[in-house]
Amino acid sequence: MSAKRPDPLDAMVGARIRIFRTDRGMSQTDLAEKIGVAFQQVQKYESGANRVGASRLSRIAAALGIAIGELFEPSQHKSPDSKSPFQLLAEPDALRVLKAFARTTDPRVRRAIAQLVESVADQQPRLRLSIARSAPVKRGQRRRRTSVTPA
Repeated sequence: MSAKRPDPLDAMVGARIRIFRTDRGMSQTDLAEKIGVAFQQVQKYESGANRVGASRLSRIAAALGIAIGELFEPSQHKSPDSKSPFQLLAEPDALRVLKAFARTTDPRVRRAIAQLVESVADQQPRLRLSIARSAPVKRGQRRRRTSVTPA
């Protein structure tokens, strides 16, 4: 007998719960406490292994500060300044960065990548990249080494 696979809708709702939870800086334990379940149950919701009942879905949405409908599709009534995690994925190169990150399996490397991107975005420490402008490099060839110097 094969293992039962999660329903695609349950998996999508679970993925949205995880995205909103992490966007809010909330741990699985924090969310679990707010909705009255064990953190393992939140893990099962997020993986789509367990379905989320209507009353629990309502509590999750309230704990995350969103409308229940946003767990099914993005809200169209957001201000232009506040971007949802899904709108952020539409930014140029965002999906490319995320896919490359997903190929990285070492947790320490993942944390380092996140810290690097955050520090570059915050421009702290400010880095100036000095890239030699030479002839175009063909695929498979190496470019001269890039030096990184503090500004």
